[in-house]
Formats: sequence, C-alpha cells, structure tokens
Amino acid sequence: MIPLSVLDLSPITEGGTASQSLANTLDLARHAERLGYRRYWLAEHHNMPGIASAATSVVIAHVAAGTSTIRVGAGGIMLPNHAPLVIAEQFGTLAALHPGRIDLGLGRAPGTDMATARALRRNLDAGADSFPQDVVELIGYFQPAEPGQRIRAVPGEGQNVPVWILGSSTYGAQLAAMMGLPYAFASHFAPAEMEHAMDIYRSRFQPSAQLDKPYVMLGLNVIAAATDAEAELLFSSLQQAFVNLRTGRPGPLPPPVAGYRSQIEPMASAMLAQALSCAIVGSPETVRSGLDAFIRRTGADELMVTAQIFGHSARLRSFEILAEAHRELSKAA
Repeated sequence: MIPLSVLDLSPITEGGTASQSLANTLDLARHAERLGYRRYWLAEHHNMPGIASAATSVVIAHVAAGTSTIRVGAGGIMLPNHAPLVIAEQFGTLAALHPGRIDLGLGRAPGTDMATARALRRNLDAGADSFPQDVVELIGYFQPAEPGQRIRAVPGEGQNVPVWILGSSTYGAQLAAMMGLPYAFASHFAPAEMEHAMDIYRSRFQPSAQLDKPYVMLGLNVIAAATDAEAELLFSSLQQAFVNLRTGRPGPLPPPVAGYRSQIEPMASAMLAQALSCAIVGSPETVRSGLDAFIRRTGADELMVTAQIFGHSARLRSFEILAEAHRELSKAA
C-alpha cells in the first residue's frame, strides 16, 4: 500500500488566533507521526486571514523540532517570492538541524494576489518564466562547492535536500519530468488536469541524480468521522472557505453549517463539485472504500492528505480514521 502524508495549511478558525493555529499544527504533526504518516508539509500563502503558515520555513523548523521521525517540508515554497540563495540557506539550515528529514517542494505561483506579491519585494518583471532557471540555480546551491565558487549557500552546500516540483497544471509536470524530480499535483483543489499531468510526467520523465523513475504524489481531501452525516457536516467548513475565497472574501475557516450545499447558488455549488471532486468524505467504511478506489484509479505513488476541519479534536480523529483505513487496506493487499 502506498504511503500517506499530511498537508497542513495551519488554518486559523473563526474566533481563533494564529498562536492557537500553530500550536494545533505541532499537535497534529506529532499525532501524524504516531499514526505512521510519512511526511508533514506546510504551504506558503500570504495575505490570507485563514492561514498561519506564511513564514513557511519558520513553521517547518517549529514542527521538525517538536517531532523526531516524520519528514517535514514545504508543499510548497513559492519560489517567485524569493531569491534562490535565500531558500537554499533556509533549507540548508533546516537540513543541518534535522538531517534526513527535510523536503523542499517548489511552486511557480506567488501564493497570493499580485499586490501582495509586490509587497514581498521581489522584482516581478521576469514573471513566472524565470521559474525553471531559479529551480536550477537553487539545486546548484545544494551541490558541493567547486574550487573558486564565489557564491555559496552555507548552510546548504552538500546537503541532501530532496527537491519536488509542485503543480496544478501540466506546466509543472513537464518541468519535473525534464529535470527528473518527484512531482506533487494539487488535485485537492485543482483536479481538472490531474490525469493529463500525470500522463505527461510519466511519459516524459528523464532519470536524474535524485530520482531514477517517476514518482507522483497527489493531493486529496479526506474528512472522516463516525458517520457519513457527521463527516458531511465537517466538510461544510472547507466548502464555505472555498466559496468565500473564490468570491473575493477570504477569511478564517468558518464553523460547520448543516445543509450548506442546499443553501448556496447553483453556480457556487457547481464550482465546489468541480474544485473539490478529489475528496473522500464519510464514515470509516466510506473512507476505506474511497481511498482504495482513488489509489486504484490514479496509480499514485503517494497521497498528500489535507483536512480543513474547524474543530481540532475532530481533525485529529479524522486522521486517525484514515490511518486505520490505510492499515486495513494494507493488510488486505
């Protein structure tokens, strides 16, 4: 059975604080480690009232220091916001502090609106077209320094920091294949091109020093509870957050609302059906069958599971139910 990992946006709930959100992130990471999840990734977003992981490298350091075996990383760092040298130094430092446990996923989008991207103080003239060159430059800083090399990442050089390409379209699939890097697709919110992107990545993959064959990780929403009805209620928080975001009203993660889908406009409901189609929501049995079906359909090498759930205890329980379903499927296999 393929491994499961966790993507945490460190959600700030209505009435909550960033401090509580970050405390919950560490608690969930320790919980995931005990349950046997492989990785725990944090994502870079800016100017988002409902996400506390803007300073992603800092949160990764917090989580890695509070755990001992689970891999911790970025899903991802939005490279257009940063000089490659700075990221090499940050993740070189993380790798020096936590050897063999740090992953670096790289994204091409800014993770915010353009006004905020400008406030991040990077030159935006080159746009996203510089992303491949920036990835090459960044990976170069992790290589052992050559004689006479003027610019070095210290810490960073000689560090074994696995680099992933993230994407929600076929662009990242092509780049990951060309560079021989593992590929993580954001099917948890942009599933439309998932299968096409996987086909491109696998068919065009060129082996590299990091990877000898294609490796695909897919994002998946999983909301698990004692019953299907309870899980559907919990799912309404993510549904509300998506509608708010897509209509220009981003905010903290709202509490669940019973019958939410029946209360919104048909266009909003259709948007949710498309954007969140890669979601398993339900009881332990529903989750077990849904997980098995998704793995069989996609042939993914790993799943990166996210669960935007308002109550922290319910979120912990959701990951427990999923881990139990995964163990049962592993035994059956």
